[in-house]
Amino acid sequence: MFTTVWTASPQLPSEGFTPNWSREGFWRQSLRQVVRLSGGGGRVRIRLSNAYGTSALRVAGASVMASGSPVSLTFGSEWSAEVPARGEVVSDAAHLAVSAGESVTVTLYFDAATGPATFHAQAFTSSWRGEGDLLACTGGEGFDAVSESWYFLSAVEVDAGRTDGIALFGDSLTDGFGSTVGADRRWSDVLAELTGRPVLNAGIGGNLLLNDSAWYGEKGVHRLRRDVLERPGVDTLVVLLGLNDIGFSETDEQPTYKPAPVVEADELIAGYRELIRQARGRGVKVIGCTLLPFGGSDHWGEHAAKVSHEVNEWIRCSGEYDAVVDLQRVMADPGDPDRLRAAYDFGDHLHPNDQGYAVMAEATALRLQGRL
Repeated sequence: MFTTVWTASPQLPSEGFTPNWSREGFWRQSLRQVVRLSGGGGRVRIRLSNAYGTSALRVAGASVMASGSPVSLTFGSEWSAEVPARGEVVSDAAHLAVSAGESVTVTLYFDAATGPATFHAQAFTSSWRGEGDLLACTGGEGFDAVSESWYFLSAVEVDAGRTDGIALFGDSLTDGFGSTVGADRRWSDVLAELTGRPVLNAGIGGNLLLNDSAWYGEKGVHRLRRDVLERPGVDTLVVLLGLNDIGFSETDEQPTYKPAPVVEADELIAGYRELIRQARGRGVKVIGCTLLPFGGSDHWGEHAAKVSHEVNEWIRCSGEYDAVVDLQRVMADPGDPDRLRAAYDFGDHLHPNDQGYAVMAEATALRLQGRL
């Protein structure tokens, strides 16, 4: 039985938050991506997503490496793969022993033009591109371009036989904005260390619960099935989503913050109920997190304050989640509960820093252990 130990939620090709290669795609190039696993096993397989491709994607070859030499991957016993438009493929399992907390390197070679690439905009770590077939390279020779996004790679799975995986579902607070780039200090990374369980990061920066966005992914109520519920080994969903639905309408005029309708608490509550319904339909437990304080940020305003208070009170008191982590109270400034504690603030009064993400993970781990 395979268990998912790393994920990245697919997004439509776009400019993203930092320069990336999603619009131009790849041709006669190799792509090297390094991901940190939250569980170990003796065999490894990968998932490649062409969710936003309008034509089939040809992958001429793939390899995976932990320590030592790269191990070639096959797809249905073939060295190459064709990923259907709007679809995905899963590689055959390769014999490679990996451990929780270990990083693995996945290299893909494209001998034909890929067209625009399904990707994940914010990786908070480096990916590399080089000319030609570099599948067998053990070091970085030949990889002369760098990006901070992930491309096509949507999951890594191992033969752990575990069914206690935790999926964090949210926006940039889950994706890891504000954490140290390249240091693996996202909320999900720390939670995996604290619990010893596989933890999947299904965050997308800017994501909305109720509306699709060209920049920030499909709405949460639509992407939950693909990004979480269809991943093997997940038994717990942790929801922290809705702050952008509330806050985008408060920001200055920016073309990326679209759509930005003014939403009410009852609309968000209906969205949360839909997530709960979908998860429980798959036998997955659901933990709700209160929205973090964001006073003083560009998402804050009179309406945002009202709706966030109403939503958080429903999350705390409705009894509709299996359990609740009150991150608003854990992360708030003692002197002003509408603001992030200064020690946890990345600097924009919206996103935590490494210390703040560690506190979020600690509170979640205590709730999972029934001690909070």
